[in-house]
Amino acid sequence: MRIVFALVLLIGIGLAGAAAYLAQQTFGELEADLAQARRNNMPSIELVGVAVATRELNFGSFLRPGDVKLIGWPKDNVPSGAFTDLEKIIGGEGAEPRAILIGIVKDEPILPHKVTAFGEDAGVRSRLAPGMRAFTININVSTGVSGFLQPNDRVDVYWTGDDGGRTITRLILEGVRLIAVDQVENSDISRTILARNVTVEVSPQVVAELTQAQQTGRLTLSLRGAEDDVLTGVFAVDQTDIIGNETIAVEAKPVCTLRTRKGAEVVVVEVPCPQE
Repeated sequence: MRIVFALVLLIGIGLAGAAAYLAQQTFGELEADLAQARRNNMPSIELVGVAVATRELNFGSFLRPGDVKLIGWPKDNVPSGAFTDLEKIIGGEGAEPRAILIGIVKDEPILPHKVTAFGEDAGVRSRLAPGMRAFTININVSTGVSGFLQPNDRVDVYWTGDDGGRTITRLILEGVRLIAVDQVENSDISRTILARNVTVEVSPQVVAELTQAQQTGRLTLSLRGAEDDVLTGVFAVDQTDIIGNETIAVEAKPVCTLRTRKGAEVVVVEVPCPQE
């Protein structure tokens, strides 16, 4: 009796398992058929490749090949002007990189107004090294190397002014980098610029020193050679260093006088000296 009961129970369990398996298969096939039907009824969306940033890009940084990728974007919703060809945004072999003008977040499409042209940077702010400042020095033809200055040149700065009643000229800065001449920031120029001012890259303390120097005297720039890194150290000269300290005695002219007496008073009158 027990054997019969166990056999019936075993058969029942097997039938239940088979029924559950068949039901799962049936429902799975039905779900797949429904999904396919939904896909068939949905309109197809045409995608095009759009260039987006692979990471956050900050102002002034240069755009490198690894910073850009193409992703599928609905054709009807492509942002105006978006790049759809990597070569148009990165350039071919040997192309100078673009710079970022407006910050771009990761996966954001890169638009033309957010980057510069090939080989251009993002302006003076992008040229300053960390911790450095831009300072403008007023110049003219005589104090500015007669118009031969260009951005990225290095210059020495001299101050001429009063020092305790004597006029001196002192070297106050060496090897300062020019980041702009007038409003020109591009060093790839062939014409001479008769500038009225230059912008230099200096530390905050030197900004204060140059402000004082420009208020109390005249600044003159001296152009350095392209590979000249020699520092001479601060020094000053005045007029005596140029013409020497020797005093030249001036021969005094002879003075002839005539004394006359008027009563008790003696009158001395200067008269022409006789010719020898």
